[in-house]
Amino acid sequence: MEAPTNSRRSTVYSTKGIVSSTQPLANAAGIRILEKGGNCVDACVAISACLAVLEPASTGIGGDCFALFYKASEKKVHGINGCGRSAAELSIDWLKENYPDEIQPNHRLKADSVFKVTVPGAIAGWVDSIEKWGSGKVTLAEILEPAIDLCENGYIVSQISAHLWTLSESKLLRENKKDKNLKLFLPNESVSKAPKKGQFMQNSDLAKTLKLIAQHGKDGFYKGVVADAIVKELSKRNHVLSKKDLETHFSTFVEPINYEFLDHKLWEIPPNGSGIIALMALGLIKNLDKSGAIKLADLEHNSAEYLHLIIECLKISFKESEEYVSDYDHYKAKTGVDHNNVVDTILGDEYLSGRANEFKKDEVIENNKLVIPNPMFKSDTVYFTASDSEGNACSFINSLYEGFGSGIIVPDYGFILQNRGGNFSLNPKAKNSLEGGKRPYHTIIPGMITKPSTQSGDEELYASYGIMGGYNQPQAHIQVYLNMLHFGMDPQEALDAPRISLFAHPEMKHTDKGYGADGPASNDVTCIGIEPGIDIAVVEKLRKLGHSVEVISGDDRKLFGRGQIIRKESGPDSKHLVYAAGSDLRGDGASVPLV
Repeated sequence: MEAPTNSRRSTVYSTKGIVSSTQPLANAAGIRILEKGGNCVDACVAISACLAVLEPASTGIGGDCFALFYKASEKKVHGINGCGRSAAELSIDWLKENYPDEIQPNHRLKADSVFKVTVPGAIAGWVDSIEKWGSGKVTLAEILEPAIDLCENGYIVSQISAHLWTLSESKLLRENKKDKNLKLFLPNESVSKAPKKGQFMQNSDLAKTLKLIAQHGKDGFYKGVVADAIVKELSKRNHVLSKKDLETHFSTFVEPINYEFLDHKLWEIPPNGSGIIALMALGLIKNLDKSGAIKLADLEHNSAEYLHLIIECLKISFKESEEYVSDYDHYKAKTGVDHNNVVDTILGDEYLSGRANEFKKDEVIENNKLVIPNPMFKSDTVYFTASDSEGNACSFINSLYEGFGSGIIVPDYGFILQNRGGNFSLNPKAKNSLEGGKRPYHTIIPGMITKPSTQSGDEELYASYGIMGGYNQPQAHIQVYLNMLHFGMDPQEALDAPRISLFAHPEMKHTDKGYGADGPASNDVTCIGIEPGIDIAVVEKLRKLGHSVEVISGDDRKLFGRGQIIRKESGPDSKHLVYAAGSDLRGDGASVPLV
């Protein structure tokens, strides 16, 4: 499967509402909910449920979710953190005493560790989002009905989903016996191979689970037979996650954080979400431009000078994340100290201008020489978005983390548990260290862009967007933000444009100190993935500057993620509400307007 470098997709327009995701069948579900009178939040939950069926390698009900909601009547952005926590009885000391072989030298859990499994937060996030922000015109059962129908009556596997599926065949085989449960996910060659593009699939077990959720809400998942099955399966594998861990799980409604640049604000979920990385990178670029160290207006799109700026600002921001992306609520409950106010400090221009001094136009910053963040604290994924006729927009992301998460199937209930706990550090000195009942550093980040009104203080919706894909997400948020607001691209052009993506050098894991997550700046060398379409002369110039560069093509282009954008085209005084939307050429999806 070789995705095209450039697409002939056109930007999609609507005066009523749009849904945009990686799967057309999921889009159809979102449109159905809008037609029934539901709003963008209702539509996003319907899309999420369908994607859990259609793209099980990327997402599922055994994972987590985050969402941003622009409420037009308030002209304000709201947020929800739907992340699960570690088992209450799990700790670094417990692992050292009972399972020391699970701990790698670089302070990470080994690749296939069962202890990476955390409480799934997605279902609570879905239900809580609907109850707080939904239209009230459609029921949970109606919202889940399309996904249940796909499970029971079947669907056809799409091209890119089929490819992502094949990448996890060995994991699924390793973690599960060749029984009827595994056949739900590896139906070919006597229960060993993934479905092929165009193959018909069903999942009656997942339909049964979704029906329990439709009938009982959160209790249908976090209590009763489903919860019992999760605990039983994990107990067989020596995990200490308990029924109480599931029963006491809750989502957190949060005040989103933002940074203003180019007369617009980028909004993100606060830590333990990693959206702060995107905001810091924007802030560094703004302060470098303001100081005259660079002149953004003179930099050509995807030139070596422009990409060097993006790369270095992202490296600094990822290094900062080792100190600032962790579970603030857990720390407050443990110590009584509230660190939420530190976000205002590190997104302040005084702090950012100091960090910006590390940037050099003609030299690469060595990771091991990056300034250690000031310790102010003392102590694969799917993205989709929807808008509606009321002017609301919802930016939603749901994930199992790595392909098929942990690979562990919950017997008889048709879903797989995430491995998000792999983002914990096992270095007890790290802010993001593993502790019981704690949320890990999280890569999934929905985005929202508004234009602030200087007169009223209101926020006018500009765009709801996001680009899934591990540590690529804040990187792509920055590139797409600048594509639209600095280079003047429309939503489809902004997604089609070739991207770069930073990742930690795979041969330098031994230099990882284990403070944050294992992101692009976690070891001594950051690799720069370059997508085809960026001039080879630019690649060579980056190498001469000292960057470790790799041109990535073909199937490996999944590194650059798959994004969706819905942009509001008209101002507040326009007679007509107009949305424009784009869907990433790197995915199977599309943007679909409401008629």
